[in-house]
Amino acid sequence: MLTIEWSAAEGWQVPHIKPFGNLSLHPACSSLHYAIQLFEGMKAYRGSDSRVRLFRPMLNMSRMAKSAERACLPAFNRSELLECIKRLVEIDQDWVPQSDSASLYIRPTFLGIEVRRVYNGSIISQPSLGVKKPSRALLFVILSPVGSYFSTGAKPISLWADPKYIRAWKGGTGDCKMGGNYGASISAQYEAVDYGCQQVLWLYGEDHQITEVGTMNVFLYWINENGEEELVTPPLDGIILPGITRQSIVELTRKWDEFKVTERHLTMGDLCCALKEQRVKEMFGSGTACVVSPVGDILYQGEHLHIPCQEENSQLASRLVKELTDMQYGRTPSDWTVLV
Repeated sequence: MLTIEWSAAEGWQVPHIKPFGNLSLHPACSSLHYAIQLFEGMKAYRGSDSRVRLFRPMLNMSRMAKSAERACLPAFNRSELLECIKRLVEIDQDWVPQSDSASLYIRPTFLGIEVRRVYNGSIISQPSLGVKKPSRALLFVILSPVGSYFSTGAKPISLWADPKYIRAWKGGTGDCKMGGNYGASISAQYEAVDYGCQQVLWLYGEDHQITEVGTMNVFLYWINENGEEELVTPPLDGIILPGITRQSIVELTRKWDEFKVTERHLTMGDLCCALKEQRVKEMFGSGTACVVSPVGDILYQGEHLHIPCQEENSQLASRLVKELTDMQYGRTPSDWTVLV
């Protein structure tokens, strides 16, 4: 594992790569009490040439830096952190699976670990409770081999859409990768399972805007209201996590220039109308863990909505998976990949 400590008094310390082990944290650690914490998710892939590659890792570093700013954690040199991560993966490269359906998951994590109290102008040396910026922080990175994210593999997933739970809101931290965003979603996820669904389709506002699918960004491929063939995904308006796979899909499909690609708001009303008029081609989620995951069914207001999926006439999701994974595993040369 990689560990790097920071303090307000001394700044960033020397990075250390050491055997994986437990952390020692003070009971008043600010990450435990006030959720001053964030993380990233990225992968290392082994190609048929045995070379290990990262996929657009500087985008992860930039997103992590944005999350750190929002969490009042210290800024860091993105390029230097990436070099530390590359060195960690290089040392542990035997853990990168020899498989085109598995990879090495990389989890950078950033914690506030201490808040010092000021009393009568003097700093009390012992850590204490307090809702304020941390005076010490810990950045660490751990690794783990992973396979397919969903137990069903590439089969279409079912979604539960209910507006009573909200994943994120305007002015909040939905566009940052913070642990609190995920912890607050677990109850809704279990309720979705109780209704026979695998994931939550997160809605927002009185018009039931479609925002995200579980922990994934969401895309709808359809014939829009103007009769145009369009791939649409919700805009990065503060409540959507700026996914690296999302960005890659938007950039890749715009480069194809085969249909309209749009970032705009979609509502459940828009989707229901399009389904009734048979204008929906595909719907899918995207993310680092799953790459692209087709949606097959949505339970919304007591009604089961069937989405055309991969086993029927879906072609775009399969094409995207192939093009992205071909780059990730080095089958197609790409400047989006970085060799370790």
